[in-house]
Amino acid sequence: MSAERPSLPPVRLTSEAELARDALAAPLFVRAVRLARWAGPDTRVGAGGELVEAHLPAAAEHLGLAADEDGAAYASEAWRLAVDTGLIDVTDPEEEDAEGTASAGENLGLLTGGSPQDVLSIWLDGLDAVHADATAPVLDDFADLVGEDGSIDFDALDWDPEAEAEFLDGVLGNLYLLTLADNGAGEGPVPLPALAASMIVPDDMGEPTDDILEQVSEAMMRLDDQFRLLEPIGIVEYRPVDEALMVEEGEAPDTVAGDEDDVTRYGMVKLTPLGLYGVRARMLEAGVDAPAVGDLAGKGADALLDGIAHYPESAARAEIKLWLAGYADGEVSAAAELLAAARGADEGGPLRRLHCQQALALAGPEAEPAVRAVLGDQELGGLARVWLAEHGAADVPAPPEDMIFWLAIDTIAAHLDADGELDELQGLIEGLSAQHSGFFDEVWRVDHPATADVLEAMGRLHSDKKAAKDARKAAFKARSRAGR
Repeated sequence: MSAERPSLPPVRLTSEAELARDALAAPLFVRAVRLARWAGPDTRVGAGGELVEAHLPAAAEHLGLAADEDGAAYASEAWRLAVDTGLIDVTDPEEEDAEGTASAGENLGLLTGGSPQDVLSIWLDGLDAVHADATAPVLDDFADLVGEDGSIDFDALDWDPEAEAEFLDGVLGNLYLLTLADNGAGEGPVPLPALAASMIVPDDMGEPTDDILEQVSEAMMRLDDQFRLLEPIGIVEYRPVDEALMVEEGEAPDTVAGDEDDVTRYGMVKLTPLGLYGVRARMLEAGVDAPAVGDLAGKGADALLDGIAHYPESAARAEIKLWLAGYADGEVSAAAELLAAARGADEGGPLRRLHCQQALALAGPEAEPAVRAVLGDQELGGLARVWLAEHGAADVPAPPEDMIFWLAIDTIAAHLDADGELDELQGLIEGLSAQHSGFFDEVWRVDHPATADVLEAMGRLHSDKKAAKDARKAAFKARSRAGR
C-alpha cells in the first residue's frame, strides 16, 4: 500500500532560536513583559486579575503610551496577556469588594534563563489568549445584556464561541496553505477579500450571488478586526482595510471588487515565520497532519522514505539532507539502511525506491560499498547501476535485459504515484520506451506488480499513436499473464 498522503505540504520553519527571538520582539509580548517587570507589591488587581483602573495611567506611562483612553486600553490588554501567560501571578482578594495583589510569575524568569522552547511555549499561551479575544463577541451595548439581578443574557449575544473559533482557525489554515502553495512561491501577502471568499464562496459556484457577496463583506470586516488584534502578537503582517472605503463607520465596504491596483485597500495579510509556527502548533493540537521539514531526522530509513513520498522535490531534498546529517553510523550504514527500506513489492515500493535513489545521490561517494552490495538484487540492482554510473565508478557490470525492463516499469510506476507534471511523465514514458527496440514486445513479461497498470498508462499518455496502441496490447498480455 502506498504511503498515506499528508493533508498539508511540509513547512520549512526557521530555527527555534530565531522563532524565540521573534516571539520576544512581538509588540504585545514586549509590553506584557515590561508590565510584568514593573508590577510590585503595591500593584492592585480586581477580582478577575485585571489591573485596577487607578493603576492604568501609570502602566500606560511605563509603556510609553499616552495617558488617555487608548493608552489605558493597550496597557490593560498587555496586563491581561502577562497574567494569561504566567508572567504575572495574581492573588485574588479575600473579600468581595477588596483588591488583590500581583507579583512576578515563574515564567518571567524563563524568558531570560530558559530555552527557546520555553519562550515559545509561553508565547503559544499568549497566542491562545489573543485568539480567544479575537473570537469574542462584539458588544455594542453591554448594558442591554445585563439583567436586573446582574446576570448576563448570553443567549441575546447570538454568539457561538466554537463556531467563531472554528471560522478563524479555518481562515488561518487557508492562509497557511496559501503561504506554502507552489512550493513556497505563495509567500506574498493575500488580499483580505480572497481570504474571506475562501471560507464563504462554495467551490462549485460560478458567479457569486449578492447574498454571498454580502456575507464575504461581513466576513472581511470581522477579519479586519481580528487581524488587527492578532498582528501585535507577531503572527501576521497586516495592512488594514482602508476606512475611506466604508460607507459609514462600522459598515462593510460598498464592494469587494474593484481595480487590481486598488486591491490592497481592502486589506492585505501575510503570515510571518512565527505565524507559520504558531498556526501549525494550533493545527497539530487539533489533530491535523501538518508536517515540517526536519520531522523525520533521527528516525529510521523506512520512516524517511515513506514520510517524503509525496513531499515536493525541494522539501524532500531538504528532509533527506537533515536525515543524513543526523545519521551517526556513517554514510555506508546510512546507504545500506536506505536500500533495505526501499525493498518491497507493495504499492508504495516504486516511490520508495525513487526517493532512495534521490537520497543516495546526496549521500556522496562514500556510500559506494553499500550500493555495490545490491548489484545482484532484482529490485535494487538497476538503481545501483545508475548511481555507480553517475558517480563515475569503474567496473560497473552491465545489467541483464530483464533488469532493464524491470527498472523501466518501476521508475514509471513511481512517477505515476508521485503525481508529477504530465509533460514530465510523458517525456519519461517516451524516453524509456524509445531506448529499447521492441520495448513493448518484451516489457509485458516483466514480473513486477505494476506492469499492467504502467503499460495502460503508457497507452493513454504516449503521443505516438502506434506506440500507444502497442502499449495497450502489451497491457492486455500482461493482465492475461498475471491471471494465469
